[in-house]
Amino acid sequence: MSKGKNEAAMSELVPEPRQKPAVPMKPMGINANLLGYIGIDTIIEQMRKKTMKTGFDFNIMVVGQSGLGKSTLVNTLFKSQVSRKSSGWNREEKIPKTVEIKAIGHVIEEGGVKMKLTVIDTPGFGDQINNENCWEPIEKYINEQYEKFLKEEVNIARKKRIPDTRVHCCLYFISPTGHSLSPLEGCAKHVCPTVLPAFPSSSCGSWLQKVLSVQVRKELEVNGIEFYPQKEFDEDLEDKTENDKIRQDSMPFAVVGSDKEYQVNGKRVLGRKTPWGIIEVENLTHCEFALLRDFVIRTHLQDLKEVTHNIHYETYRAKRLNDNGGLPPMTAETEESHESNL
Repeated sequence: MSKGKNEAAMSELVPEPRQKPAVPMKPMGINANLLGYIGIDTIIEQMRKKTMKTGFDFNIMVVGQSGLGKSTLVNTLFKSQVSRKSSGWNREEKIPKTVEIKAIGHVIEEGGVKMKLTVIDTPGFGDQINNENCWEPIEKYINEQYEKFLKEEVNIARKKRIPDTRVHCCLYFISPTGHSLSPLEGCAKHVCPTVLPAFPSSSCGSWLQKVLSVQVRKELEVNGIEFYPQKEFDEDLEDKTENDKIRQDSMPFAVVGSDKEYQVNGKRVLGRKTPWGIIEVENLTHCEFALLRDFVIRTHLQDLKEVTHNIHYETYRAKRLNDNGGLPPMTAETEESHESNL
């Protein structure tokens, strides 16, 4: 009897065997033919329609000494009078004592797509006897636009679409002297992270363009002047292959701008008349304007905006917040809210 009781007690102490956890089944591959068309690819069309409704911003800065054809080139680039017309200073005009910043906004529409284009000109740059620190007003302007965007971001009731006045691209014009870069042109590293170097080619032949391009590219590297697209920003092998070709073959761009048409071989072409003939703006054997236009507008415009926002602005933002002890900068709105809480 006691033996039976002991066996019963021992059986009560033995824990029941645990059940093995159910192993989740591997997801079965979805057969698109079985389910039919889903419509994921329509996201591209949705984005296109939304962009066409809202439009987008693009802000380009032009920097360089007077008389290099900056305004004419920008007008040619966008086929509109988007930059002030100037071919040097008139006798009646006074050369600015300091670098001025002039931003002119335009709305350009093509194929139903609206672009708010802002051209930031820098008259007075390099036109003084003493050009020491002439880049400081430009650097100040660029940082002011970052600060303006940051303050809009930290507002309690911020705008649905924050106005973007940040500089997305800077065309830096180099004087084609055939010598090394001048101290003034060495200032390019202080101007803007997304610098595109260019020089006017109306005063030299195509063979000399290549010589100057190679020479200027070497000078830029020796002086530690980085230009867009920087190697560290290449996202994948495709980007690297494409951008390496641009960095090695096209930079800096030898360009000519013109708003005048001439008759060449029975066709009307944009060109510039010189003592030795007509330089056709869109003829790659004459200059590299077409390469610059395709690069800025047709292949890299969106990337210029993304690099500005995701890299250069974020670098400024992180430094600004770190300097402020991790707190966002105070705006009029946040100051009022802070005072009311007190």
